Amino acid sequence: MLDKVRGDGGATPEHPTGCLCDGCPQGARNARQRAVSAFVRRRDQLAAGEGVPAALAHSSSASRQWISDELTGAAQEMAARSRREGDLVRTRLWRHTLVAVWAAVAALLLGQSLTALGPGWTLGRTAGLAAALVGAAALSAAAYFHRARGGALAPLIGEDNRLSTSRAVAAGWLLLVCLDILVLAFVLAGTTGAGAREELLAGLELARGAGILTVLALTCAIAVLVRRTVSVRTRAQRLQKVPADRPRGADLLTDDSGHGTFTDVQYVLVNTVALAFTAVRLARQPDRLPDLPWGLALLVVVSTATYLAGKYTEGGRPVVLSVVRAREIGDLHAPIRTGDDLEIRGSGFVPPGAKEADRLARMVVRIGAVHVHVPMIPETGGFRSPTDTALTVPVPVEVEPGRVEVQVVTAAGVETNKYPIDVVD
Repeated sequence: MLDKVRGDGGATPEHPTGCLCDGCPQGARNARQRAVSAFVRRRDQLAAGEGVPAALAHSSSASRQWISDELTGAAQEMAARSRREGDLVRTRLWRHTLVAVWAAVAALLLGQSLTALGPGWTLGRTAGLAAALVGAAALSAAAYFHRARGGALAPLIGEDNRLSTSRAVAAGWLLLVCLDILVLAFVLAGTTGAGAREELLAGLELARGAGILTVLALTCAIAVLVRRTVSVRTRAQRLQKVPADRPRGADLLTDDSGHGTFTDVQYVLVNTVALAFTAVRLARQPDRLPDLPWGLALLVVVSTATYLAGKYTEGGRPVVLSVVRAREIGDLHAPIRTGDDLEIRGSGFVPPGAKEADRLARMVVRIGAVHVHVPMIPETGGFRSPTDTALTVPVPVEVEPGRVEVQVVTAAGVETNKYPIDVVD
C-alpha cells in the first residue's frame, strides 16, 4: 500500500515513493538519484574499457574523446536532474520556514507558561509574547512574498545560491535587537505612572546598550564588507565561485566544496553563544536593553576579525606551473608535435564546488588560438583527468608549429597564466 505523507514533498497516492515525475521533490529526488547511479555505473564501465566501440579501439585519442563525450552527456542529464530538485526544494522551503517560526512562538508560549507557575504572569511575559507574535507575522509575510526564493531565508541566500554565514549572523543579531525593541514598546504601552515610564526609558540609554549595539553594527558591516570583498575578488579573477544547486544548512559552516572551515565554524559558534547569553539577559530583564558585557563583545570582535581575515585569504587564481609532453610506456623521447598529449601541471584547476562531472566538462585549454575542451579520463571511483593539479589534453592539428602559449580556463571562467611551449612539425 502506498505511504501517505505530508504534502511538502513526501509520498502521496498521486506521488508514490518511487515516482519520477517533475512535479514534486520526491520525484525529482528519485530521478536525480537514478541519474547519479547511472552515471557512476557508466563511468566505471568506461574506465574498465567496457562499452567502447570496436572501431575506436585502435586510436587511444579517438576512444578517449568518445568516452569523454559519453560522460559529458550523462553528466549533463545528472546536473539537470539535480537543478530541478534544487528548484523544487527551494520553492517549498518557505513552508518549512513558516513552521519553524510558529514552532518557536509555541515554544516561547509553553516556556513562559511553565515558568509563570510560581511567580505568576507578568507584563514582561505578555510583552514578550506580543513581540514574538508581531515578529512571526512579519517573517510569515516575508516568507510568502519570497516563496520562490526560499521564504524567510531569501535574504540569507547569496548570489552563489548558498546560505551566507555573515548574513545569517547579522540577521540573528538584528532579529534579537528588533524583538527587544518591540518588547520594550509593549512594556511601555502597558506601564502606568510617570516614574515607571521614566525608569523604563532610562533602560534605553546608550550606556546600557552600547555592547549589543556595537556587536550589531559590526556584524552588519561585516555582512556588507564580505559581499563586497567576494564580488570584487571574483571579478578580478582572484576568487573562483561556482553556483550551488540549492542552499543547505551546512553552508553556514563549510566552504564551497562542502568542507568545514575553521573561520566559519568559530564565527557561528561565538556569535551563537553571545546571542544565547543576550537572549537570557533579555528574558530576565525585559524592561531594558540587554547589557552585553564588554568582555563578551570583545570576543565577538576577535571572532569577526578572524572570519574577515579568512575571507581575504581564501581562494586564489589558478596557475600553470609546467607543461610537458605526456609519454606512454615504451614511447621514445621527442619534442611536442600535433597529435601528442600535453600534461598540464599546476594548481587550482578545479574550483571549490566544481568537482561534479558537468562542471569538469566545461574546462577548456587555449593552445595558441585553438580552444580545446579537456577530455574526461575516467577511473574507478573518479577521474584521472582533469584534477585540481593536473590535466591532459591533445594538441590539435589546427595548432601552427612554433612557439605558442598554453592557458587553462576553469569551470568558473577564470583564466590561468600563459605558459609558452614549442610545437615542431
